Amino acid sequence: MSATIGYDELVAMLRGAAEQIQTNKDTLSKLDSVGGDGDHGTTMARAMGNLEKAIAVAKKRDLKTLLSDIGWAIMGVDGGATGPLFGTLFIGMSDSAPGKGALDTAALATMFESGLAALQKQSKAKVGDKTMMDALIPAVAALRAAAAASKDAPAALADAATAAQQGAESTRNFAAKFGRAKNLGDRTIGHPDPGAVSTALLFRGFAEAIRVP
Repeated sequence: MSATIGYDELVAMLRGAAEQIQTNKDTLSKLDSVGGDGDHGTTMARAMGNLEKAIAVAKKRDLKTLLSDIGWAIMGVDGGATGPLFGTLFIGMSDSAPGKGALDTAALATMFESGLAALQKQSKAKVGDKTMMDALIPAVAALRAAAAASKDAPAALADAATAAQQGAESTRNFAAKFGRAKNLGDRTIGHPDPGAVSTALLFRGFAEAIRVP
């Protein structure tokens, strides 16, 4: 795989992420049954189905347009906050993505930072609040650190996937402060947050899709 991310690599990343969600949707719904409706896995699976459709109907090999189309497709998924949150992430990523050309590691980090910034305009959640931010914020920081260390894109995404997984796992130690689960307080301790786990799965899919053999 290339050391940079062009259109084909981005599509591979997105499809890899969708595959991870589809494979683990039952686990995600089981996690959500602790403090939510138990439908996070099926909602994320629908979101990834919309992602796949957006890729299939794309008429231009344009990173910015593809990410925007995917974001709006996910935004419309029914199922609580999942669609708006993950849709906002992809729309935010599109804001700093180039139309044509490829992303080096610094540009890749900037793209994900843009997605995070868009989310932070919608949510006040921070690391430790038992949300998707517990996985996303460390993953984005890992991308920027990888760029500073002159790592190529596959290595940077591998670092981000590791950071996201560690962040998701850490949510076992926290009480929920957002969403329906916050009503359970300390009873959510011991269970990882489904949104954080979903985010970690996305990054695992991104990384594995362009992993260098």
